[in-house]
Amino acid sequence: MVCGGKRGERRLAGYAKKDRMAKKKYYCLLLGSLALCVTGVKAQQYQVLHEKAVVVDTHNDVLSSATMEGLSIEKNLAGKTHSDIARFKKGGIDIQVFSIFCDEKFGKDTAYKFANIEIDSLYAIVSRNPAKMMMVTSPAELEKAVEEKKLGCMMGVEGGHMIEDRLDYIDSLYHRGVRYLTLTWNNSTSWASSAKDESEKTLQQVGLNGWGKRAVKRMNELGMMVDLSHTGERTFYDALAVTAKPVLLSHSSVYTLCPVFRNLKDEQIKAVAKNGGVIQVNFYPGFLDANYNKRKQQITAQRTLEKDSLKQLNWGDKEIKEWVAGKNAKDFEAIRPPFSMILDHIDYIVKLAGVDHVGIGADMDGIESLPKGINGVQDYPKITKGLLERGYSEADILKILGGNFIRVFKANSE
Repeated sequence: MVCGGKRGERRLAGYAKKDRMAKKKYYCLLLGSLALCVTGVKAQQYQVLHEKAVVVDTHNDVLSSATMEGLSIEKNLAGKTHSDIARFKKGGIDIQVFSIFCDEKFGKDTAYKFANIEIDSLYAIVSRNPAKMMMVTSPAELEKAVEEKKLGCMMGVEGGHMIEDRLDYIDSLYHRGVRYLTLTWNNSTSWASSAKDESEKTLQQVGLNGWGKRAVKRMNELGMMVDLSHTGERTFYDALAVTAKPVLLSHSSVYTLCPVFRNLKDEQIKAVAKNGGVIQVNFYPGFLDANYNKRKQQITAQRTLEKDSLKQLNWGDKEIKEWVAGKNAKDFEAIRPPFSMILDHIDYIVKLAGVDHVGIGADMDGIESLPKGINGVQDYPKITKGLLERGYSEADILKILGGNFIRVFKANSE
């Protein structure tokens, strides 16, 4: 039936309007579904890529900070540490280099012995978990660990003081499975000056002396990577002049973005690229964010004043300690830098030196804080997601996540 007159025209107009609204609603739903699909594809893309990558982290201190303190990474240590076996798996980490570390209080007759105790502890953990972990000392073993979907466990000694001025100790550590030696920690040795000491002290011996150069050459002969994180600038350049193999910086970031003694200046970054080495970016807020250390000092100073005030009010030591711990937790949470700063340091190295010379050495369990959104090794897929969002190609991301380190490892093993 055809309606006539104005009433009929109004009805026809109403039907047309409803039809347009229905179509609009349909297209909105369609676009929304497409958006969800695109989001889902992106989410799936970074997860698939992270699974495809050989993810390598070149510096984790859980052995010295947790295992040697009686904690077991075979258990759930969430809230206590950044790392445990289950969270390595959740984070998609294929190869973890565990730091063998003791500080400057260890010296002759104690440092090397302590290093071997830590090495023993890792071998014991791996032997108890053969279905989940295996030791890796060669590129072939690395490939086997990845193929068998086990956590490949490597070792690096953090600090030249642990060889106690003995070349034969380098040999012994190598034969026990250690595959890099950090020439110094914060403390200098008799043969190499550290970044901390070069920046804060007047030293009689700066850089590598003759014995130190022999140590670097011996590492080259064995196939042990020369790690230049923590070393002073003079030591850094002296080592580059001596080494015949690409170097590693197992956990260092960018000085221009965060000017602290532990970070690398532009010329150093370029020198690593020329050498064919790789810089593994450190996640410590104090090495990422130029404002973090100042804010941390302000918190510490404020807590000192508050503790003194509470003592005057006759609070007990236990009450004061608990109160300060609560306040510190909140304050340190507030000054954590954004996750994006990790990506900023990676970007900087890529733009200055090329994508072949950057990787990840987060320093988990060796630091008191991490950037927001990164709370432990379980969060490594966020790095892949962030790199994709910044426009990195799949091939470049595979290099950053582990390929660059593997190249350097192979070059040193030849």
